[in-house]
Amino acid sequence: MSSYVNDVMAQCKNRNGHEPEFLQAVDEVLESLEPVFEQHPEYQKGAVLERLIEPERMMVFRVPWFDDEGTPRVNRGFRVQFNSALGPYKGGLRFHPSVNQSILKFLGFEQIFKNALTGLPIGGGKGGSDFDPKGKSDNEVMRFCQSFMSELFRHISADTDVPAGDIGVGGREVGYLFGQYKRLANVWTGILTGKAVGSGGSLIRTEATGYGVVYYTAEMLQANGQTFDGKRCLISGSGNVAQYTCEKLLDLGATPLSFSDSGGSIFDKDGIDREKLEFVKDLKNNRRGRISEYAEKFKGATYTEDKRGADVRSVWKNEATCAFPCATQNEISDKDAKHLIDGGVKIVIEGANMPTTPEGVEVFHKAKILYGPAKAANAGGVATSALEMAQNSQRVYWSSEEVDRRLKGIMANIHKASREAATKYVGDPNRYDAGANIAGFTQVADAMLVQGLC
Repeated sequence: MSSYVNDVMAQCKNRNGHEPEFLQAVDEVLESLEPVFEQHPEYQKGAVLERLIEPERMMVFRVPWFDDEGTPRVNRGFRVQFNSALGPYKGGLRFHPSVNQSILKFLGFEQIFKNALTGLPIGGGKGGSDFDPKGKSDNEVMRFCQSFMSELFRHISADTDVPAGDIGVGGREVGYLFGQYKRLANVWTGILTGKAVGSGGSLIRTEATGYGVVYYTAEMLQANGQTFDGKRCLISGSGNVAQYTCEKLLDLGATPLSFSDSGGSIFDKDGIDREKLEFVKDLKNNRRGRISEYAEKFKGATYTEDKRGADVRSVWKNEATCAFPCATQNEISDKDAKHLIDGGVKIVIEGANMPTTPEGVEVFHKAKILYGPAKAANAGGVATSALEMAQNSQRVYWSSEEVDRRLKGIMANIHKASREAATKYVGDPNRYDAGANIAGFTQVADAMLVQGLC
């Protein structure tokens, strides 16, 4: 790295040494920006990096609520408003026991560039709580969401900060949060995205992240003279992103083979067809069961348990052509990456946020794997959230065909921008990770410079 980038990274580590996920995200971006500063010294002169790695604002707050036995419970809530150079802060809320400041800063930092890549006027933010909705009743989730929004509503508005869902925050949680915001603010406005269609939500929003991942992959394949025909695909996770990645892979002629959850993974050598996918949707979305039940239902499938704390994951030990990590951050280590390569995988596209460790990414680069980074490949969700914001502002609903058409166009544009930046600054059009970082960064940097020192 250049001395300037090294100095900024050292400063960041000094200030945030207790935040490993955030430092990993910053290091991954800064490492790819050296050729940009060689061509654009104005970015260094304007201290763009120093400003970019510091959130504009962070809120940490107490969230008290009663469980069904009447016992008081207390969780911690967060909102990180990272950068508003391009538009109002935009980023999801995550409810999960692992949530802390480091994870939310990493997600908010990634969101800056992901949102910039969409070409839509949205900045970067993230939020959430260490509350775990699993095993809670609907009334307990409602009481928590109402308490959480009772503080958060002071810091958000349709023109300031528009949250959405993320892990642990689906349609149920968004509905409760939106209802409480209306109650407190006495106004109907598009303050949250991912709402139910009858409450101002957009069609295709539920499917958008998974669909966008596959649309982006299709662009990468086409640019390299390939199609989905004959591609056998591993998918990790079994939530929203994994389910709709699977669905769109089926639409485009690929063969999905796997799902996973925190307990382990299933592998179906015969492929996951639409009937099997509907079983998984019901299992996870309605019955909230474990993916192991898939192997009990479909006898041709196998289930492998993942031991807690293990440094490899079973889902990546199977033979396939493509891999779609759609579970959580750092789920592919260097060992996992080597297992994927040994199993014949040639293409890795990230549906989750930062699912591959830096060591794993290095393994992919050395093996010349086609690698699609999360901030580009999974931007379809936030892109469709921005489309929901536009519909709310106009008081209209677009058809599913119209939203899907726009989503597909946005993903094609993200691919084009990433590939062009990689070609211009790195000399390799298939270095999509560097290209996505650079394309997103330059848009934000240019906006920050024209807005002065703020």
